[in-house]
Amino acid sequence: MSFTTRPTLTGTYGMVSSTHWIASQSAMRTLELGGNAYDAAVTAGFVLHVVEPHLNGPGGDLPAIVAGPGRSPQVLCGQGPAPVGATPEHFDEAGLSMVPGSGMLAAAVPGAFDAWMLLLRDHGTMTPREVLAPAEHYARHGHPLLAVVSTTVQRVQQLFEQDWPSSAQVWLRGGAAPTPGALFRNPAWADTLAALVRDGEAGGGAREVQIEGVRRAWSQGFVAEAVDRAARRPHRHSGGQLLPGVITGADLAAYRATWEDPVTLDWHGHTVAKTGPWGQGPGLLQVLAMLDALGTAGGSTAGGDVGPDDTEGMHRIAEAWKLAMADREAWLGDSGSAPVDVAALLDPAYVAQRATLIGAEADRTLRPGSPDGRPPKIAVLATSQVEHPVDATVGEPTVSRDGSTRGDTCHVDVVDRWGNMVSATPSGGWLQSSPVVPELGFPLGSRLQMMWLEPGLPSSLVPGRRPRTTLTPTLVLRDGEPVLACGSPGGDQQDQWQSLFLLRHLAGGWGLQEAIDAPMFHTTSFPGSFYPRGSEPGVLVVEERIGEAAIDELRRRGHDVQVQGPWTLGRMCAVARDPGTGLLSAGANPRGMQGYAVGR
Repeated sequence: MSFTTRPTLTGTYGMVSSTHWIASQSAMRTLELGGNAYDAAVTAGFVLHVVEPHLNGPGGDLPAIVAGPGRSPQVLCGQGPAPVGATPEHFDEAGLSMVPGSGMLAAAVPGAFDAWMLLLRDHGTMTPREVLAPAEHYARHGHPLLAVVSTTVQRVQQLFEQDWPSSAQVWLRGGAAPTPGALFRNPAWADTLAALVRDGEAGGGAREVQIEGVRRAWSQGFVAEAVDRAARRPHRHSGGQLLPGVITGADLAAYRATWEDPVTLDWHGHTVAKTGPWGQGPGLLQVLAMLDALGTAGGSTAGGDVGPDDTEGMHRIAEAWKLAMADREAWLGDSGSAPVDVAALLDPAYVAQRATLIGAEADRTLRPGSPDGRPPKIAVLATSQVEHPVDATVGEPTVSRDGSTRGDTCHVDVVDRWGNMVSATPSGGWLQSSPVVPELGFPLGSRLQMMWLEPGLPSSLVPGRRPRTTLTPTLVLRDGEPVLACGSPGGDQQDQWQSLFLLRHLAGGWGLQEAIDAPMFHTTSFPGSFYPRGSEPGVLVVEERIGEAAIDELRRRGHDVQVQGPWTLGRMCAVARDPGTGLLSAGANPRGMQGYAVGR
């Protein structure tokens, strides 16, 4: 067993792992009060809006996968669609060749809030007041501000002061960014939460009736009205344009989160469940299947297999991800008039054929396949070298060369003593994504930046269609029972890091914390999902802990290896349950020093 930074937690009552310790403990409080995993996940989700506002917000997005004993897994889709007015023609008239990386023109219909309420209604046991109480408390009375939040505000301070005054009112009180570690309050968001609860309770009735009242207040009441007003005001977008948004209250009124069936792969005695092709989840399943075709398993060379902890395995994994991401660009999305059959992407014969493209040397080209016989189509700008203006508000993503982020994502996993399990990856609506809606205390998201203005692609901008998202929770079953929930922030890297974790944990037998702590790596040799949608052919980003010998060998194979600090890549969370014994376990990422697991 290799070194671990902390133990894998074990117990029998409940486990939570998330990207912030306050969210984890707030969810555990819900379990202690008698709530189930779904109640606890909703509690954590709303606390994450407050304590990680640079990573997610109520105006953002939420995919989740849930399951319980004797119940098939379900995907919760809280990815809102493009507004009715978000047409390619509108962007063309504004002189834009791409959707901006920030500002209300990039706003999809907010999906996170309604999705959390749908989860609470259909699977929870508590009332809106009970699950929202911790979030309202921290918004009203304060929470110790993360240093990275302060840094994020400093980075966009000039923008807030000059162009986004409603954001300055929240984040620049006294004319400066809030101090790291100081108590930070957002009374406008606290008041919004309180008003939503009051509106839900106004008509009386059962818990479900209250939840529907809260949903109406959001989508058809004062929240929708405030969003409509805010979007009419011109404001600065990435690239410098001064433009109003197109989202309306009617767009919010027309939206409802949905339940869907997952896409699954049977792998090493388990069933791995992911979102549909509106997310990048099918790519993870493709990679696992390709690696099996090549004999690449978890963390061991026994029996002739190679794994993610030797150079041959690293090379194969990186090359498999290049192929999967090329297929993502050509085939995944919600906008295609003739969408690909995901079963064709995972067909063993197709996967085996794709695996034969992996040679001994690193490839630097974009090589999508033809899973159903049609020629793949890639956006023109995806392979061009056009320079686009970028400012400090841009993007989610990713991880810079020093391991820092400009905005990212959250994650939470929960399992309860009854065996209910949730994997959720909330994101979007970052404090730097668009101006704060002044009456509400939060901004909208910028997920439309992931859609192309070029028509005829699976991820083209089409009103009413969902942007293809990088948000990608994972839930694993064995013999039909949920046994593992996991996920990670990290934009395009989320599933890459998860593949390493799954190879080590499920195929290699490593413990949860051991697999989380192990050195991570990823490739950026494909078109990025976030404005300005760049690609870095041949680049392989690695934590220096993989060792000089491995780095030298990967370079010899043709990889452009970019070495990062020892603890900079991958931010996994995970909880697990053994159905035979009822033993629960959890682990959390030590990188960044804010993700924690709790449980007993």
